[in-house]
Amino acid sequence: MAGGYFDRSMHAPARPRGGSAAREERTDVERSCYLELAARGLRMPIGAHLVLHEQPDPDAIIVDGERLGAVVAATARRYRTPLAVPLMDLTVEKTALLEMLAIPADQIDNYHFASWSGPEVLERLQQALPRHRNARVNATCAAITHVARQTDLVPLGMVIGPLSLVVKLLADPITALFMAGRGRTADENPQVALLEGVFELATQTVLWSIEKQLDAGAQAILICEPAASTAYISPRQLAAGANLLERFVLAPHRRIKARLTAAGCDLIFHCCGELTADFVRTFVQLDPVMLSLGSSRVLWEDAALVPKNIVLYGNLPTRSFYSDEACPLAAVEAQAVRLLREMSAIGHPFILGSECDVLSVPGAHETIARKVDAFMNVPYP
Repeated sequence: MAGGYFDRSMHAPARPRGGSAAREERTDVERSCYLELAARGLRMPIGAHLVLHEQPDPDAIIVDGERLGAVVAATARRYRTPLAVPLMDLTVEKTALLEMLAIPADQIDNYHFASWSGPEVLERLQQALPRHRNARVNATCAAITHVARQTDLVPLGMVIGPLSLVVKLLADPITALFMAGRGRTADENPQVALLEGVFELATQTVLWSIEKQLDAGAQAILICEPAASTAYISPRQLAAGANLLERFVLAPHRRIKARLTAAGCDLIFHCCGELTADFVRTFVQLDPVMLSLGSSRVLWEDAALVPKNIVLYGNLPTRSFYSDEACPLAAVEAQAVRLLREMSAIGHPFILGSECDVLSVPGAHETIARKVDAFMNVPYP
């Protein structure tokens, strides 16, 4: 057990047998576990990056599944959580996708699709998917298996969301999404054709990564979709009736959710981007067990949009923790206390945590770690 929070015996097998009834039973059990963690006052950061960078050779560890799994487990132990959350690196699936399309390794970091050349690109990806091996995906999967087999922790997987992968693959995703929001079709506009083609590449790559993590033993998948935000999707277009959230958020994530449900795996949805209430309502339609939102949101107000069977997670401004000027220790403690007090007052299930993953910043590691410790240990109001 981890900190006395979680009874492992409450878990059904990761791959339930007995058809849809068994899957539904496991989903009910799993959701009750997250609700129980919230009721017991669990606090936790997404903190594997901090612990990783306390090791002498982090670059070697991230491609060594056993050692990476030990870091993930050590992170969960340090922060007294049963949820073993992997390293959040939103470049992994981009690298894997471009490897499958034979893009030279030295071009991958800065590569963008310039145009959509047709369905043959998707066919090349589909031919490569079954046999492709990516070092980082393999290490993530081995780390999940390490947690599942060697600890009493709950092994989580981690992937980038399809839209967030798309924006890494296009030089100008904002214009492409804007043109789609204006009703332009792929036949009418080459940018929309490119957007739609790359979007399918991205969705299939994300599903491929999820499948590998399910096979490794993941009992929940944390999907990071920060691009589902006002930075890329125009609130004015949404107000005018554009179906961008349906096409580029709900549609692919319904495919993902269906696969997770079939596998008896839980969905944890994360978006730390700038949002309006419409975005939050959209995420709720996916029925995640947990919804993780960034510090731009007021969680006790968003709770009115979120059913009480969905745990809200977050949303301390951990991206500013490196700076004592922007985010002094006293402010971290005060914000933590207010979140705990306000969420308790409204009675919505809540886990206090970070707005995103907590990154180790050179020269500020100890400052960041001290602030994480502060919100972990601040007295309950």
